[in-house]
Amino acid sequence: MTLAIKGGKPVRENKIYYGRQWIDEDDIKAVSDVLRGDYITCGPHVVSLENKLCEYTGAKHASVVSNGTAALHCACLAAGVKEGDEVITTPLTFAASANCAIYCGAKPVFADVDMKTYNIDPESIKAHITDKTKAVVAVDFTGQAVKVEEINKICHDNGLVFIEDAAHSIGTKYNGKQVGSLADMTTFSFHPVKTVTGGEGGAILTNDDEYHTKLVLAHTHGITHDETLMEEAPHEGPWYYEQISMGFNYRLTDFQAALIESQLTKLDKFAARRKEIVARYNEAFKDVPGIIIQEEIPESDTCRHLYIIRLDFDVLKCTRREFFDAMSAENVQCQVHYVPVYYFPFYRHLGYEKGLCPNAEKIYEGIMSIPLYPKMTDDDVSDVIEAVRKVADYYR
Repeated sequence: MTLAIKGGKPVRENKIYYGRQWIDEDDIKAVSDVLRGDYITCGPHVVSLENKLCEYTGAKHASVVSNGTAALHCACLAAGVKEGDEVITTPLTFAASANCAIYCGAKPVFADVDMKTYNIDPESIKAHITDKTKAVVAVDFTGQAVKVEEINKICHDNGLVFIEDAAHSIGTKYNGKQVGSLADMTTFSFHPVKTVTGGEGGAILTNDDEYHTKLVLAHTHGITHDETLMEEAPHEGPWYYEQISMGFNYRLTDFQAALIESQLTKLDKFAARRKEIVARYNEAFKDVPGIIIQEEIPESDTCRHLYIIRLDFDVLKCTRREFFDAMSAENVQCQVHYVPVYYFPFYRHLGYEKGLCPNAEKIYEGIMSIPLYPKMTDDDVSDVIEAVRKVADYYR
C-alpha cells in the first residue's frame, strides 16, 4: 500500500517524470526551416552538425548516425570486431552496449562495476582480458566519465580498442577535457531523455583517420564517392560510385541534424542546470538513513544524465517495488536504470547466468532513478526531495 492510498495528501498535484526533453521555439524553427527547404536528408545540416561536434569536443572527426545503437555498431565494425572475438563491457547499461558486439558475431564479456561510482571497474576489465579480446566498451554510467586514463592504458598495453559509450555524458569533462576526444572512439546518443536530443540520433567521434574512413562506410552502405578509395577510376561520369565494403543505412536526416545543432547551442545551459539540481539532491540526501547516493571520481566534471538513489534495505523496511509505488503515489514518477544485461532471456539462452558481476547485481537490487532534467523548476526539485524523504521516513 502506498502513502497516498492510506489517505495522506500527495506531495504534488501533477505528475513529474524522471526525464523530459526541452524543445523551444528556436528548435522548432530550425526543423521547420529544413522541412521548407530542398534537403530533408543527407543535407548541409548533417555536415554542419559533425563540424560542431568536433568543435565542442575537440575530436578530429565526427560521423552522425540514426541513433546511439547504430553508433556503437559502427564503432565495433570500425574496430574490426568479428566472429570469434570478445568485447568487454558492463552489465549495468542499456542492452545496446553489449548487443553491438553480437551484431558483429562477437561475444560480450561482462566486467564488474565499482560499488561507489557504478562505473566499470578497470581491475575487472584486466581480469577478463583473453587472447580473444578485441575491444572494451566502457559506459559513462549516468553521465560520470569512466576512469579514462586507466582504461586507455589497459587497452594500449593489450592491443585493444577503447570505445567510450558516452550516450549519457555529452557535456561531461574528464581532467578538463570534453568527453568525445579521449578514447579511440566515442559514441553519443540523442534520444529524448538525453542532455540534447534529435528525437533519435547518434554520433561517433574519433581522432583516427582510418577509423573515420571505416565509420563513414559503415553507416552509408559501404558506398563511397571518394576517388581515392575506389578500385576503378570514375570514368563513366560524375554519377559513379562504388560499394567497397558491407555497410548499413544508418544515416541521419537533415531535420534531425538541425534540431541537434539547435540543441547544442543550449548544451552549456542544460549542463549547468543539471549540475544545480544534482548539487541540491546530493545535499538533501547525504544524511538520509536508507538512501545511498552515487559517488564521483574527482577527474569527472559530470553533466549528469540520470540521478540514481540506492535503497539500503538494512535500514528501509520495504521492497523496491513498495518504495517505487509510494513515490508514484506522491506523483513523482521514477524509473530503474538498468536491469543487468545478462539477466534478459536472450542472454540466458546464450549461456549467461546470474552471479557474473556481484557488485552490479547488488547495486541493481536497490537503484532507482528520480527526476532530473533542465526544465525542472526549483519547486519541482523541492517536491522530489520531499517525496524521497517522506517515503524513506515512512519505511524506516
